[in-house]
Amino acid sequence: MPDGYTMDIYLLDDNSPDGTAAYVQSHFPTVKVENGSGSLFWAGGMRTLWKRVMEKDEYDFYLLLNDDVVLKEGAIKNLVSAHALSNHDGNIIMGTVLDSSAQYITYGGWKLTNKITGNAVFLRPDNEKLLACEIGNANIMLVDKATVKKIGILSEHYTHGIADYDYTLTGVKNGVKAWVAPGYYGNCDNDHMMTWLPHGTPLKKRVEYLYSPKGLGYKQFLRYTWKHFPLSLPVIFVKLWVKTLFPVLYDKYKKDKLYTEKQMLNIKGT
Repeated sequence: MPDGYTMDIYLLDDNSPDGTAAYVQSHFPTVKVENGSGSLFWAGGMRTLWKRVMEKDEYDFYLLLNDDVVLKEGAIKNLVSAHALSNHDGNIIMGTVLDSSAQYITYGGWKLTNKITGNAVFLRPDNEKLLACEIGNANIMLVDKATVKKIGILSEHYTHGIADYDYTLTGVKNGVKAWVAPGYYGNCDNDHMMTWLPHGTPLKKRVEYLYSPKGLGYKQFLRYTWKHFPLSLPVIFVKLWVKTLFPVLYDKYKKDKLYTEKQMLNIKGT
């Protein structure tokens, strides 16, 4: 940690069956373990732990960190130091992570390319300066006290995913600055690559996946779209149902669109 700072570590164990909580308490007794009900999912777990941490009201920063992130040496110190690069009152700072082969960005900060549809692209971090973004992954996310005073913590409306996207977008709309910190902060493979079910999955299972928090999170995704990108809501509604009811047709559309985009990129590059 930078000079003048100390750090407390909290862990949310959501009733995992592998003895995680007992192991951590035995081998790392300074870690404060909070036990969950077993049905918190990601956003629920983060909120539960965040509320527990805020009971002390003595922290300058809150660092959200996923358990599958392998931090680089000095990552937390560098992240806190990066905060000093901003003179703004209220900051959310994302630490960019690469896959385990260190070739591809998997999580970090996103820049909107279309404020109507919500399309966005990853920002490759600069070596020295903060880069402004609008959307962030909370795999490594540093939130200062001023931000929490302005917008609170993760919204109760989200069970699993999307909560971090909503948080950063909400922050930016309310005068908080969202940043990509300089450099890279660790490794974490992308565990969201499987966005749909295998071909031949029965319709009932496809509908269940549509509504599932770990699937497409239908109602919560529509809420997120309505809140941040309302003009695209009809298109998103149709896409989700076409994807569920006619997956072969949807896949063909995606492949044709990808082929067209590749052609456009090739033409642009000549």
